[in-house]
Amino acid sequence: MASYTTITLVKDAHTALLTFNRPDVLNALSTTVANEMLDALLGIGSDADTRVLILTGAGRSFIAGADISEMAAKDAHEARIYSELGHRCMNTLQDLPQPVIAAVNGFCLGGGLEVALACDIRIAAESAQFGLPETILGIIPGWGATQRAARLVGTAKTKEMIFTGARIKAAEALAMGLVNRVVPDGHLMDTVRGMAEQMCRQGQTALRNAKTVINRGIGLSLDKALRLEIDTFVDLFDTPDRREGMRAFLEKRKPDFTGA
Repeated sequence: MASYTTITLVKDAHTALLTFNRPDVLNALSTTVANEMLDALLGIGSDADTRVLILTGAGRSFIAGADISEMAAKDAHEARIYSELGHRCMNTLQDLPQPVIAAVNGFCLGGGLEVALACDIRIAAESAQFGLPETILGIIPGWGATQRAARLVGTAKTKEMIFTGARIKAAEALAMGLVNRVVPDGHLMDTVRGMAEQMCRQGQTALRNAKTVINRGIGLSLDKALRLEIDTFVDLFDTPDRREGMRAFLEKRKPDFTGA
């Protein structure tokens, strides 16, 4: 895999682990981080052997937000370029064919929460803190949080988080549906890796199609979304993985999926 300066990317069996690696600045997002992340995501998306992607942060933070020292010097034109880069990166993350799990350690603020929101699953350590404090800086979230958070936890909670800029603890994030699960700090990566391994055992064609149907269906009318589900369900009956999965079930053995 490629070598980067602000992130690390390693692969273990069928799981890739992308770590934001600027612990001296709490993994703050910069243009370089966004470009390196985008390059890594494009590579992962085209790698059929990678079945699950995990995102986490080095040190005591997932991502504490944007690199304000870089952002403060931008004019409106440069801010548009930065926001559009961020949106391309988050859209690429959201649209990866593979399931993506955010292993949220420590601070997950501003752009960090926007990264987590673009993932499929969010598992948080008990010490994790979440927030969208951009209004304290005189701006709003610029990498998708106004829309992804509202779709995940509702407009009222999203407005509260953005209007106040307040941080919330992991337990509250769980209660409002912002994260899927909260685990003791020392168990975070074991829990996430265990979930990733479980996903790797599923039929990969089915898994990728399920993600596509869910993501696309949210933006459709219920009638069209249900039709999409029917069509995808039917299409999967012509795949080798479907035949292998049902044959293995009837033969009372583990399936040997090929991703076809």
